[in-house]
Amino acid sequence: MDHHSLSIALCGSGGAGVMTAGQMLLDAAATAGAYGLMSKALGPQIRGGEAAALLRLASRPVDSPDDVFDVLLAVDWNNIERFAAELPLQRHSLLIADPAAGVIPPAILKAEPRVVEVPLGALATACGGRVNMVALGLLATLAGLPVEAVEAVIGIELADKGEAAVASSRAAVLAGATAAATIEGIERLPLPATINEGARRWALSGNEASGLGALRAGVRFVAAYPITPATEILEWLAPRLPRVGGSLVQAEDELASINMIIGAAYGGVPSLTATSGPGLALMTEAIGLAVAAEIPLVICNVMRGGPSTGIPTKSEQADLDIALHGLHGDAPHLVTAAAGIADCAFTTQWTVQLAEALQVPGIVLSDQASGQARAIVDALPDPGLRARRQTAEADAEGYMRYVPTADGISPMAIPGTPGGEYTADGLEHAPRGTPSTQAAHHREQLDKRRHKLEQFDYGEDWALCEGDEWADTAVITFGSLTGAAREAVARLNAAGVPVRLLSLRLLAPAQPAAFAAALFGVERALVVEQNHDGQFLRYLRSTCPLPKRTVGHHRPGPVAIRPDEIVKAVMTLIALPQSTLVEEV
Repeated sequence: MDHHSLSIALCGSGGAGVMTAGQMLLDAAATAGAYGLMSKALGPQIRGGEAAALLRLASRPVDSPDDVFDVLLAVDWNNIERFAAELPLQRHSLLIADPAAGVIPPAILKAEPRVVEVPLGALATACGGRVNMVALGLLATLAGLPVEAVEAVIGIELADKGEAAVASSRAAVLAGATAAATIEGIERLPLPATINEGARRWALSGNEASGLGALRAGVRFVAAYPITPATEILEWLAPRLPRVGGSLVQAEDELASINMIIGAAYGGVPSLTATSGPGLALMTEAIGLAVAAEIPLVICNVMRGGPSTGIPTKSEQADLDIALHGLHGDAPHLVTAAAGIADCAFTTQWTVQLAEALQVPGIVLSDQASGQARAIVDALPDPGLRARRQTAEADAEGYMRYVPTADGISPMAIPGTPGGEYTADGLEHAPRGTPSTQAAHHREQLDKRRHKLEQFDYGEDWALCEGDEWADTAVITFGSLTGAAREAVARLNAAGVPVRLLSLRLLAPAQPAAFAAALFGVERALVVEQNHDGQFLRYLRSTCPLPKRTVGHHRPGPVAIRPDEIVKAVMTLIALPQSTLVEEV
């Protein structure tokens, strides 16, 4: 067990209230001065089915699940075998079971956890409360959270349900806390003696952070069609955009939404849509139009298991290929990846700024593991990145929208600008915008569109470089796996194994020179990703100078890649003979 954190799985059928209890537990931890992370494991059903709130509470910031769960509490055992692989336990783990809830599935007992029976249902009946609130009180007490912190959260969260609901829930929490007092073997979290009220902390999901980044950057129009697991971006933005003079439209489908934001962006309004893999597949032709017409826009793609409908409620990093290469023709565009929940805000904000400055579409990749997970984080400062577009002046003599320039970026006339009329469509064009099939014009415009992306200075934000800067071993990753990789690298360095971490935030255009500089002196590298075919490793091999001894560690979701798995893969890599060139482990 990590003595600075406690990992808890709260499971039950859909509708049993485990997500509500898990959210309250996370909020109570924040109230008590702790940090935390909560992800969701859900089935594909609209109602019912399996559900689990997966939490890691800590005395320090955490951005990755731990290797195993210290505590698993099941409100009931219905359908839990469907995601038993997502609930790793070991012999030190505590399994809390209600003897009246049925037989514990063998898959859960395989790791031989310590089983403690607690009559959750009977305790709830006795106090007139709900089982999930009994579970909340029990788990909060095991974690070392004061009952007052839980009661404060209940008072806020259930205020609109009336005094009776608040009173019965508090009674159930106390019943659970009393039951927890008899359970031994779980070390309570170290909490601060006093809470610094000036040190603000936020509770937010990756999808909410993406919405925040979009607003901060200046996005004022959003059109999208709801899709799991990206819908929360739209839900968060819908009431907030009007407050800053913007608007959100729920389109009839993904095709409509991408074309709506193309129109809004052409009209001069920074615009965004949010989707997942199936929606991105539908949008690719229109994104190509935006490339050809040099219209800036941003697509937040929250990845899930695929292909086709795939596994809508589970996480995977398998949309990388379509984000990078899914457009027909030579169509250079931006692809970025958010390195975790909090980084969804910065990466989205940065991508909006880049898209507007470069007049190009940008795709921001996150995934279900970041988008729908919730974390307690320190308040996110505004980095000040804003959407600023180079626009044409009125009555510019001989205005040519697509004239090649030194940096490849030509002034864009906003509709209605006197003298700024031009044709913007998907046909290849001459510098004025008039359609052209001439080979010289085609080559000129292809060069222009590529040049502006390749020559732009992206600064230091293209990647996160951490760990031992003198290490000859590196872990390379992107997206939500950054947290697990960061923890693995920290463990290895603490054990005297020097390793550095490189997490790419800018995936396209590739940055081979910066990549080589970040890995200077590295002799071996482990490329970690959550998909079946090793898409990231394949892309890096085609664009960047990798160390000769580069190994891919990848597998599909929905079972998360955890820190200890990465530690073991690094140690295996280090133990390989110097002459060995390994493609995969």
